[in-house]
This record gives sequence, C-alpha cells and structure tokens, in this order.
Amino acid sequence: MADVPGVSSAEELAALPAGELAARLAEAYRVIGELTAQVGALSAQVEDLRRQAGRDSATSSRPPSSDSPYRKKARDRSLRERGKRRPGKQPGDPGTTMTLIDDPDGRFWFPPAACSGCGAGLAGVQVLAQRRHQVTDIEPAPPPKVTEYVAQAKQCPRCAAVTEGTLPAFVRARASYGPETCAQAANLACGNYIPVGRATALLREMADVAVSTGWMAGIRGKTAALVTGSGFLQRVRELLKTAPAVHADETPARAAGAMRYVHLACTAYLTHMHTGDRSGQAIDAGGVLPGYAGIIVRDGYHGYGHLTDALHAWCGAHLLRDLKDLYDFEPGQQDWASQMASLLIEARDAARDARQGRPGRPGRWRPGGPPHPLPGARRRRARRQRLPQDRDCEGRPPDRPPVPEVRGHDPPLRHPPRPGHLHQ
Repeated sequence: MADVPGVSSAEELAALPAGELAARLAEAYRVIGELTAQVGALSAQVEDLRRQAGRDSATSSRPPSSDSPYRKKARDRSLRERGKRRPGKQPGDPGTTMTLIDDPDGRFWFPPAACSGCGAGLAGVQVLAQRRHQVTDIEPAPPPKVTEYVAQAKQCPRCAAVTEGTLPAFVRARASYGPETCAQAANLACGNYIPVGRATALLREMADVAVSTGWMAGIRGKTAALVTGSGFLQRVRELLKTAPAVHADETPARAAGAMRYVHLACTAYLTHMHTGDRSGQAIDAGGVLPGYAGIIVRDGYHGYGHLTDALHAWCGAHLLRDLKDLYDFEPGQQDWASQMASLLIEARDAARDARQGRPGRPGRWRPGGPPHPLPGARRRRARRQRLPQDRDCEGRPPDRPPVPEVRGHDPPLRHPPRPGHLHQ
C-alpha cells in the first residue's frame, strides 16, 4: 500500500504494543463513523439538490416559462389533456347559417346582355327567373361626431344673482372624449388585454378617433376607479363567499411599474383579482378568503395555511405533478405514486361521465384521454395490483398501508385539518 501522509505504515503498527494499537483502532473506527455519517448527509443533500434542479413545470408548481428550452422535451411539456377536436364545427353543434333579409340597404340587378347560345341581344326581354345573393360587409367608420355643450349664464332681474347652467356629468374639460369613446377604449385595453400602443392604433383605424397613447394608458385607471366605485367588486366578494368551493391562486405579473403578484379567487362564473405581495396579509386583502367556510382548491403554497375556517383541497393538476415528481425520483420504489395517479384520473373521468350522463367504464384508461403522468409499464403494473382480491371475504377494503417513505424527501403537512374535522 502506498504511503499516506499522517498514516502509520503496517510495519509501524505491527511494532506498537497491543494497548496502543487497540486505542488507535478505536480512534480510527470513531473517525470512520463520523466520516460515514458526514458522507451520508452530504449524499442526501446532493440527491435532494439534484432532485430540485430536475424539477420543472410538469413535476412542480413552477410556471412553464421557467423551463429551459434546451432540457425540455416537447411531448413532456404539459400534463394537460390534448385537444381531440378538429378545427371548425363540432359534431352535434347545430351551427349557424347566414340567411337573406327582406330589406337590404342596397340592391343591384345584373341581367344578361346577350344570349349565350346565339349571341342575340336580350335588352327589353322579360325576366324569366332570378336568384338573390346578399353580401354583408363593413363600411368605413364615419368621422367622429363632435357635439358642443354650451353652459349659459343668466342674471336674475330680481336679485341680480348670476346663475350658470349645469352641464352633463361627463362634460368636464373644454375639449374631451365622450363616454362611448372611453367605453370602446376600455374594451380594447382592459376587456381584450391589448397593449396600449396597439389599442391606440386600433381605435384610430376602426373609429377614426386619434387618441394619444398617454390617454389610452390612463383609461385603465379610470376604468378601475369606475368598477370599484360601482360596488361591483363587493358584490362579487359576497357571491364568492357563498360558493361551496373557490379556486385560489397567485401568479407574478407587472403592476404599477413593479413586479407584483396577482391573487385570484374564482369559480366557473365569478372571478375576483387583486394585486399585492405573496404574504398572508396580501391574500386576505382581497376580502374573499378570510372567514370563508367552504372548500379552497389551491396549490401547496404555505401562505394559505392561516385560513383555518375552510377545508383545503389539493388541486388535481398539482397532485399529478407531485406524484410524477415522486415517481421520477425513485421509479423502482414508488409504485404507489403510479397507483394513485391512475386512481385520480379514473375518478375524474368517472365524475365527468356521470355529469354528462354517459356510462363510464371504471378501472379502464381510455385511449385518446389525457396523457398519463407516469410511464406505461409502471401504470400497467399498478393497474394489475389494484384487483378485487385486495378486499377481504366480506367486501371490506383492507387497512390502508402507511405512505411510503421517500429517501431525501420529507413532504410537509400542507393542509392542516380544520378544527372539528378529521381526515378520513
């Protein structure tokens, strides 16, 4: 063995007394034990860092924009269901067809000038039959309508007081744009999320109103003030608090010239958004979730943990991402993740079929459905393991096994139970 600095050679160790040799051996075992523990801790840390570095939008709550275009395969970009419908009219859709109207704005006649057989002129010949065609088109926008409002003043012949007439509420500056121009600008910039420069050009091209980009940028603040002052947002908050389930989320965006978070609370029919940071105080500032006693469907962000009046449900898409992350971490030891992913997708399909009144096929993965987050071999093995023999002779399900431990991963309790409720 080559000489190692600071380590005694075999000959030197053989010449030592038995007592000193035993002491050195004990010290060596102690150092080896400490180094082994240190290597194990560092290995676990490296494995955890490697796992975190390998996460992307398909296995975590990260946005797709954070994925590297050089490491991501196109077919793995999303776990969402791929569209199966072809462009155009869908099967079962009644469709719409343009019909002729009785009083068109204009009518033109096109009689034949000469016979197509012998070439004889047909002027003055009686019409035998005719076929109507109508074309609907857009005319160039008329020039803007300018209306002058003159506030007159009069002096009272009795007391000599001068009184001025009251103008409509929307007439403020000496020259300004009317409410319809403001409404169309708000529809472009706010309703359709068109950038300020493009919205300014569209308003000029479609309505022949040449506003400035500064005026178009300011229309968003005016619209927000009108919506806030109308009581509309308060009514949305009241309705959301009565909903049985509310989806909550937050996403970064630029607002007021800085990076902020847009907080969302919504159902299929109602949406409430406000901006702030990512703290619990900012979440509560929306006025929807504090005191809400229904079900909050969300991701694993811990900022919602203080909302203990509600039941917290894990978003299905995030569940599949987490299961895929666990499976990819240890494919040979985390078969339970494949089983759970199959169960969740089958339950979702069964619920969808029940809502649509279609007979479902429990336990079957339908071709053409959304891509399964786990590889096919593991999925088939998980399906074979979920068979009727998992039940006892009385048809009762067996006791649930403990959740497998994942080396290097200690998932926290993201959804604490609400007081008075037990997890079944």
